[in-house]
Amino acid sequence: MQAMQLNHFQQVENNPLTLVDTPLPEAKAGQVRIHVEVCGVCHTDLHTVEGEILPPKMPIIPGHQVVGVVDQLGEDVTHPTLGSRVGVPWLYDVCGECTFCLSGNENLCPEARFTGFHIDGGYAEYMLAEAKYALPIPKGLTSAYAAPLLCAGIIGYRSLKQADLEPGERLGLVGFGAIAHLAIQVARHWDCEIYVFTRSPDHRHHALELGAAWVGGSEDTPPNTLDRAIIFAPAGELVPKMLAKLRPGGTLAINAIYMSPIPEMPYDLIYAERTLRSVANATYQDGVELLDLAMEIPIQATTQQYALPDANRALFDLKYSRFNGGYHGP
Repeated sequence: MQAMQLNHFQQVENNPLTLVDTPLPEAKAGQVRIHVEVCGVCHTDLHTVEGEILPPKMPIIPGHQVVGVVDQLGEDVTHPTLGSRVGVPWLYDVCGECTFCLSGNENLCPEARFTGFHIDGGYAEYMLAEAKYALPIPKGLTSAYAAPLLCAGIIGYRSLKQADLEPGERLGLVGFGAIAHLAIQVARHWDCEIYVFTRSPDHRHHALELGAAWVGGSEDTPPNTLDRAIIFAPAGELVPKMLAKLRPGGTLAINAIYMSPIPEMPYDLIYAERTLRSVANATYQDGVELLDLAMEIPIQATTQQYALPDANRALFDLKYSRFNGGYHGP
């Protein structure tokens, strides 16, 4: 089979992924093999290929927003069935035995393995997945629209929950790329008023199209104080700026697997029982709930397709924000 493989960390301008021919993988006990239809491209992939986060093994095939058809079952697998369409998100598998796993917080499992990071991912024609963590894709969702939901959608949904967002509250979204353009649709479904902070004129226009009540920059003062806010940009200097825009008792969630240092700041920004927390990965149940919501709302993903050999170009376009919202490929 063909795959785009990372052998050495490089800036994406240097085309770090190489098209290779590798043996077709065989499903082992508890696994399924998936014939990949589409795989989303994510900022985590970009951080991986450029060496900002370090996978424990090399070479590695990136990609963790995978939609495809099950074409082989490992021993003892009865579900999903042959020919069914499934999704493989960032969370590949967990130990299933630690306190976090037993409490439904398997996203914090210290033995968790992640798709396209610990295990070869979806920048390939075929890949393996653990059967019990493969998400069933609803029939009403095309593979092209389902792919961005498997990371950008799921982690955006978890960010809304970690921000303690309640229906009807005022929410700030900082950065308006792949994740935020999906999260805003869930928040609007919950009748929340959305303020979007982004420098990009195109992203501001897109936010307004999706129902934002106000758009501006992080240096701007919004019309009203925020109840909750989520930072999607990996810039630590945004943390004190956004805490200053929160009401007492409000919550600021940081959705970033990689972030520049948070600067020293005065205590009064966090005082008055404001909460600052990170968002780390997502659970299997988050995926189930988000895919159900995607059908109910329905969520619309902005996508742009690339062929498998063009994965480097897709990552380059991602790095330089050459599109609105989320997209999938290769």
